[in-house]
Amino acid sequence: MKKVLLFTALALGTTFASAADIKGSGASFPYSVYQSWIKAYHSATQTQVDYVKKGSSSGIKDIKARAVDFAGSDAPLNPNQLEKAKLYQFPAVVGAVVISYNVPNAKDLKISREALAEIALGKVKYWDNELIKKTNPNVDLPHKKLTFVHRADGSGTTFNFTYYLSKISKEWRKSFGAKKSLNWPGDHHIGGKTNTGVAALVKQTPYSIGYIDYADAKNNNLHMAVVENKEGHYIKPELKAFQAAAAKADLDPKKDFYSVIADPAGKNAYPIVAATFILLPKEKAQTNKEVTAFYNYSFKNSAKLATELGFVPLPDSLTDKIRKYWSEKGVM
Repeated sequence: MKKVLLFTALALGTTFASAADIKGSGASFPYSVYQSWIKAYHSATQTQVDYVKKGSSSGIKDIKARAVDFAGSDAPLNPNQLEKAKLYQFPAVVGAVVISYNVPNAKDLKISREALAEIALGKVKYWDNELIKKTNPNVDLPHKKLTFVHRADGSGTTFNFTYYLSKISKEWRKSFGAKKSLNWPGDHHIGGKTNTGVAALVKQTPYSIGYIDYADAKNNNLHMAVVENKEGHYIKPELKAFQAAAAKADLDPKKDFYSVIADPAGKNAYPIVAATFILLPKEKAQTNKEVTAFYNYSFKNSAKLATELGFVPLPDSLTDKIRKYWSEKGVM
């Protein structure tokens, strides 16, 4: 009998501990921010939030299956998709996708829009290709085969990068479009799981180039290219350029904030930026309130943590809209 009671107590204890947690999964792009926010929130409230980075596609799959309390996705769902899956959606933070490369003695490499599209299309096979050389006349580029590193898993980072490619290349838009995963063209590419995996591949593969989130590139001390923006200016990947880009974002609560913000106008704007989103199941009002309490706390108290990692916190005007959206949906 004692064994039965002990087992029951342990089982209940486990249940209560699990019920006190908030569990999320999905996009790896904002993972470093969420971990920083989670740590701060736990210190302030003793509430434990778990977030597993596994890519936007897996996050969307998890929330549709109701396997987690919330999901992170860099690829927003449109209002029809949200209605079909019975989900709410709001943005959490804005960040940048950077072009990292592994070429010795090639600092501040400038990559034009044409060169980046041709690299992704598999047409630039060597580092001394004229498209790269003409924007880097003072860089000694070797005749070494170029390896393009991409995501192997379903990825919101890939969605935002290919959305950007669709903006800058008619051929890319016609042949591939914006997708979370695809069969990359050419024979010079390799794939890694999550942004951390792509960063590791770039780091360990001489003469490679790939797209990853800024935080992973910075944490791995990778070179980051200076990228041509919509107005023909070459922009370093740094916070003030990300902020200039984020200022152009149009995120409307009437459309559940559905918007892709890559390739904004503005002479000082970094071109490859992305808002990342949170998905909530409509029927779980009480759990949703626990999730929004975490994000509300982070919006109010942890903006500095985001900027330290190279992300752009949402402006007050937008977080006010998000709180109103939560209130109208009964999840705040």
